[in-house]
Amino acid sequence: MQRTLRLALGQFNPTVGDIAGNTARIIELIDEARASHADLAAFPELAVTGYPPEDLLFKPSFLADNAAAVQRIAAASRGIAVIVGCVEVGDDIANAAAVINDGRVLDWYRKMYLPNYGVFDEDRYFRRGDVCPVYVINGCPVGVNICEDIWYPVGPIAVQRDAGAEVIVNINASPFHAGKAGQRERMIATRAADNGVFVAYLNTVGGQDELVFDGASIVCAPDGTVIARGPSFEDRLIVADLDVDSVFRQRLRDPRSRKENPEILREVGQAAVVRVSDYHRTGRGNAVEAAMCRPLDEVEEVYQALVVGTRDYVRKSGFRKTLVGLSGGIDSALTATVAVDALGADNVVGVTMPSRYSSEGSVGDSQELADNLGIQLWRIPIEPAHLAFTDMLAERFAGTEANTAEENVQARIRGNVLMTISNKFGWLVLATGNKSEMAMGYATLYGDMAGGFAVLKDVPKTLVYRLCRWRNAGSHNGRPLIPQAVLDKPPSAELRPNQTDQDTLPPYDDLDPIIKAYVEDDYGYADMVAMGHNPEWVSQVISYVDRNEYKRRQAPPGVKITPRAFGKDRRLPIVNRYRPTP
Repeated sequence: MQRTLRLALGQFNPTVGDIAGNTARIIELIDEARASHADLAAFPELAVTGYPPEDLLFKPSFLADNAAAVQRIAAASRGIAVIVGCVEVGDDIANAAAVINDGRVLDWYRKMYLPNYGVFDEDRYFRRGDVCPVYVINGCPVGVNICEDIWYPVGPIAVQRDAGAEVIVNINASPFHAGKAGQRERMIATRAADNGVFVAYLNTVGGQDELVFDGASIVCAPDGTVIARGPSFEDRLIVADLDVDSVFRQRLRDPRSRKENPEILREVGQAAVVRVSDYHRTGRGNAVEAAMCRPLDEVEEVYQALVVGTRDYVRKSGFRKTLVGLSGGIDSALTATVAVDALGADNVVGVTMPSRYSSEGSVGDSQELADNLGIQLWRIPIEPAHLAFTDMLAERFAGTEANTAEENVQARIRGNVLMTISNKFGWLVLATGNKSEMAMGYATLYGDMAGGFAVLKDVPKTLVYRLCRWRNAGSHNGRPLIPQAVLDKPPSAELRPNQTDQDTLPPYDDLDPIIKAYVEDDYGYADMVAMGHNPEWVSQVISYVDRNEYKRRQAPPGVKITPRAFGKDRRLPIVNRYRPTP
């Protein structure tokens, strides 16, 4: 008699702190899983609270509400087994999976490997687990573990497989960065093949502050073949039938597990087997056809991450409409385009604020972009305010050469205009600066840095161009959505006559690799010069990046799309005299 486990993975979009809303969605998906005759429904890491809850975990009332929600989920789980990510509350707290069956909580799995790097601070809050349980659900031994636990080759998965697990369910809140989905899928396939088990990797989806979760949940067979793949960045219940008897056949052909040292596994954690339900044949009918969604390419996945991150930050923060200052440049054009794709044209308002140095082309390009996107464009010239500032400061600036102070007055007037409109109508201002500018401090505090959310904060300038070209290629009417003139013109702040970015910065094609080497990979001066980078530009990048940390601390949050973004990923002191220069 062939044993089959029907598994339902609830890939959904929780909101941190919305325990009632998250719980309601989990219960809806349990009902959907039950209707599909699933034996087991699983939900992501900390699905009840949302991830990451951060210092909400210090609030006893928050923990109590989380515990009450788990009981509501249990009460809704009649006739089905459920694994749900939540906080286990006892003498201490744990990042846990509640194992529920037929209306009651049976047990808890406690996350064993608590990440404390990059954006993660789990050691700040949780006690690690030390037990690697296997739950026999519908006669099928299922190991449960959480996120980081699966990344270790000799970790909970090996202990659970040694204790008889044929299926591993790994629940996650794994933040997105470009290229991570492919890396993750290769790792999961390797874990499945190395251990001769089915591995179901369930990831959450949606935006939370600067983080975006991409979903893309997968199920791998014991030979490492991907047999189900959920969509990227979409809420979806993924149902798959697992031929559990195939695990035995696979293991007979692979001797590796028989040669492992059991002492090493005991050092990882204690095994335990909990019997939940015996195998029974159900009247579920024909086997389900599991989803097999296509993986996204790099530029497409970054664009979708920006859309989801912007949409969820705006909506989850309680805003309806957004405001974008349109300069006629490529950064503001991409920001506005992402905003329209995220929120709809009716919820995006553009503002063009020409000065004495603005070209007619820039104003015209802003209008063409607004027309293409179908958004309102407000024209508010800043010359009256610029003259007022010039007159007001004339006495104190007399006898000095004009410099960036006079230039930046224009950016600060524009920031003031945008924030005043925001204050008047309750619209969220989207800042338009990119990662290259933020790295080099090529941005004005209280000027173009003003805003509530910085869509492109972690997007290098060269990638901005690639994203615009990708989006234009997807335009439906055959004409570019972002005007070609915007892509063709030299980047310029237009704060003085004939100004271009390259008056101050190295060419972006050369600049961005140096920024990546220094900011994301921590290479020193000698390393970067040995890589072939211009020594003068390397020195400039090191100097500019280090001395502008104070600006980045005052920047709005923005979508993380690289492995190491400014903010939680990279924590350097503002007052810092170390300079890795020759």
